[in-house]
Amino acid sequence: MGAWTSYRLRLKRKQCHFRALRKRRELAEVANRTDLVRPDDILAFSAIRNECIRLPYFLKYYRDLGVNHFFMVDNGSDDGGREYLADQPDVSLWTTNASYKNADFGVNWIGWLQRKYAHGHWTLVVDPDEFLVYPFCDTRPLRALTDWLDSSHVRSFGAMLLDMYPKGAISSASYLAGQNPFEIANWFDSGNYTITKNPKYGNLWIQGGPRARAFFRDNPIKAPALNKIPLVKWDKNYAYVSSTHALLPRGLNLVYDQWGGEKASGCLLHAKFLDTFGAKSAEELKRGQHYANSYEYRAYHSGTKEDTDLWCNWSEKYLNWRQLEMLGLMSKGNWA
Repeated sequence: MGAWTSYRLRLKRKQCHFRALRKRRELAEVANRTDLVRPDDILAFSAIRNECIRLPYFLKYYRDLGVNHFFMVDNGSDDGGREYLADQPDVSLWTTNASYKNADFGVNWIGWLQRKYAHGHWTLVVDPDEFLVYPFCDTRPLRALTDWLDSSHVRSFGAMLLDMYPKGAISSASYLAGQNPFEIANWFDSGNYTITKNPKYGNLWIQGGPRARAFFRDNPIKAPALNKIPLVKWDKNYAYVSSTHALLPRGLNLVYDQWGGEKASGCLLHAKFLDTFGAKSAEELKRGQHYANSYEYRAYHSGTKEDTDLWCNWSEKYLNWRQLEMLGLMSKGNWA
């Protein structure tokens, strides 16, 4: 990487920090329990809007994995989610009615909270429909993974977003608050993925899966990115620059082996395709607060019908993380 490119990336990182500093004024404190955070706690960060039905299982899942404290930003919910989170003893909550789009799709709000509270902590940044699985997650807590990453001098951990869906119409089974969504959405595409390298940030760019084949079949290059770096040993000088797809400094994006081996990685099981999908996509299309003039949600809206079924003859039923490793969708690397 040349000196000019290096300078531009440092400038970009400073701009991210400045925007986060400026956007902090949009956040109103609802419940600040950060005095409970201990120096070695694992922290989770998420920005939400009208996700109350998902929150009970989301919190339970990550508590069971070993997350100690949740930092949540509520963007104008009116479904009771803000009130629910405010009552949780391990949640610190901020609210805002400001533009999600103008806050770099929530990155600026989360970035400010990370900069202020997360320095020196392992931090997990996930949406309320994303559930991290990693090697040995059925027997080892998240702390075991972060301890191993620390001992290996690894600062960031990558995960592929794996879209999960039911067999049959998306709307056929009703999801209930507190339910494991993968009791309903328990199928995934085992192939149909493309991987390229982003020359600017050095991260891998992954596309494909059911969203590409069902909603972006005529223009697959516009399909959503599936590469994520959700787990990072945070430093106040770090910054996400494109959701959790890329970070600065650039070296944090090297969550893959460049010499033919495999680094440990995980998957984020994505529980987007439940019976709530149609109403949620219509709401987000109307708000127009997502990337590229809500191009993704326009595709969902035009492609979704009452009987939309993402299952196909190549679908595979989810069993466990070992199945994903055998399919090459995640890796335990040299973690034994």
